[in-house]
Amino acid sequence: MATGTEPPGTEPHPQRGGVHSGTRAAITAPHLRTDRWWLAPAGTAAGLLAFIVYSTWRAFSDAHYYAAPYVSPFYSPCLAERCEPMHAGPNWEIFGSWWGISPAIIILIFPLGFRLTCYYYRKAYYRGFWASPPACAVAEPHKKYTGETRFPLILQNIHRYFFYAAIVVAGILTYDTVLAFRDENYAWGHMGLGTLVFLINIVLIWAYTISCHSCRHIVGGKLKHFSKHPVRYRMWQWVGRLNARHMQLAWASLVSVALADFYVYLLASGAFDDPTLF
Repeated sequence: MATGTEPPGTEPHPQRGGVHSGTRAAITAPHLRTDRWWLAPAGTAAGLLAFIVYSTWRAFSDAHYYAAPYVSPFYSPCLAERCEPMHAGPNWEIFGSWWGISPAIIILIFPLGFRLTCYYYRKAYYRGFWASPPACAVAEPHKKYTGETRFPLILQNIHRYFFYAAIVVAGILTYDTVLAFRDENYAWGHMGLGTLVFLINIVLIWAYTISCHSCRHIVGGKLKHFSKHPVRYRMWQWVGRLNARHMQLAWASLVSVALADFYVYLLASGAFDDPTLF
């Protein structure tokens, strides 16, 4: 029943869940924003969807992932017996001949799990795909909100463990970058365009990984007296500065790892030869 005090053009909502429950303001408009608020979540969804499509194609293609001395970051380390032989490369034949699908499926679960549980990526796909909420001051369409307290979203709490795995993966990709300073005959002292691509990629991978909120907490989150731990305090400050750029580093590293893989694909498929810088 209206009280006569409602703003013009508004009326009480029927008893529904979410922001339209009887205890919330009786405003008929879903929101009062007049800007193009939908551009940000739409752009985020488009960017993530493009990467999902590309990475899925490359992960299941099971081909064109090694062109000496470069190995695709999607396939490193290569843990199956059926992997292409890579001289001094990340060939660890843990999975025997019984593994019949792409070896990328084995390793991608770790960087993928790290990104899926990352605080920024949660915000990105919650808004871009689940509309929870789609933007600031725009109500989500769900009747109730349970946060990350129930399955499957409660699994987001294992993010810090994926962080440990991401450190290992970043270390292996660093090793691959060092090997990129060889030529196609594995002679050292070489630098091609691919070497530069790998260098940029590993710098962005490390910057994104270290800027993680879990890393910041591990470095200094439990300290009660910074004055007693000056080294950890300085590290915490440094990680904090990177953390302020976590969103930009997330996108930059996502693009760089896809470009590094695509560059190896072009070389391995014979599209062109790696230009030699020295």
